[in-house]
Amino acid sequence: MRRLKGETYLLLAAFVWGTAFIFQKMGMDHIGPLAFGFFRFTIGALALIPVFLIFDKVKRKKVPEGVKTPTTMDEFKDKNLLKGGALTGIVCFAAVTFQQIGIVYTTAGKAGFITALYIILVPIILMFFKQRTSLFAWIGVVIGSFGLYLLCITEGFTIAIGDGLVMACAIFYALQIIFVDMYADKVDPVKLAFIEFMITGILSGIGMLIFEDIDMQGVIDCTVPILYTAILEVSVAFTLEIFGQKYTPPTIAAILMSFESVFAAISGTLFLHEVMTQREIMGCVLLFIAVIVSQLPLGKKEEIDCDN
Repeated sequence: MRRLKGETYLLLAAFVWGTAFIFQKMGMDHIGPLAFGFFRFTIGALALIPVFLIFDKVKRKKVPEGVKTPTTMDEFKDKNLLKGGALTGIVCFAAVTFQQIGIVYTTAGKAGFITALYIILVPIILMFFKQRTSLFAWIGVVIGSFGLYLLCITEGFTIAIGDGLVMACAIFYALQIIFVDMYADKVDPVKLAFIEFMITGILSGIGMLIFEDIDMQGVIDCTVPILYTAILEVSVAFTLEIFGQKYTPPTIAAILMSFESVFAAISGTLFLHEVMTQREIMGCVLLFIAVIVSQLPLGKKEEIDCDN
């Protein structure tokens, strides 16, 4: 029952993330990508405050009476929390900025599938941290490369600017996952997310003031896309992911979260009337297969090899 509950949470998170692409695209009709990032992540971070305060209250109730526990403010002075939040916030800012600009020039469906490449890229990047990459990950890279070719590369062997920007986004999302994994066991994950989102929002705000004109009417007209992505995508989906991964093995969790790309394609078709060519659809299918294959569990022999 706990396993089913966890899988349900992760599917709900994937649904929110997938449908968020259409709201991100709608937001670009009213304000610039940096302004959208500023409001989206600042509001999303603030919405996490009651979440970690409630978690802290529940956690302290479980501590025997008389035992001293660190306060919420004490935890925010933790060097690991601050360093982890800074690293994840910087790469998250790069990822969402590339994605938000790129989505102006490509479809929500294609953006969803290209962004899902981060699942394949994570084990590849980990090689530079001296962690072995599994055979299934390499098979996923080969399949995914061909799928990416069908989805993004034209007959003249050129790539559209929007698709290229979203590819850059996938690289930074992969780095974000690696940094989160490095610090999540050392600090409170919700507080880590709060700092990450605040830094992302602050950096977006600085960029907004430098590169964009602030149109308050545009911000008002963009209320629905901002609130959907801030509250549901940033705050709620992240919390669902935390609880979902608590009850679900990581391999199954990654596969379930990759359904984000499927929900993005369906949402783009239903609400934005986006249409993909047969070549692009085949590319999406291959990318989805690559994501699943790259997450297949290792055999016993290979697991032993990886530990040496």
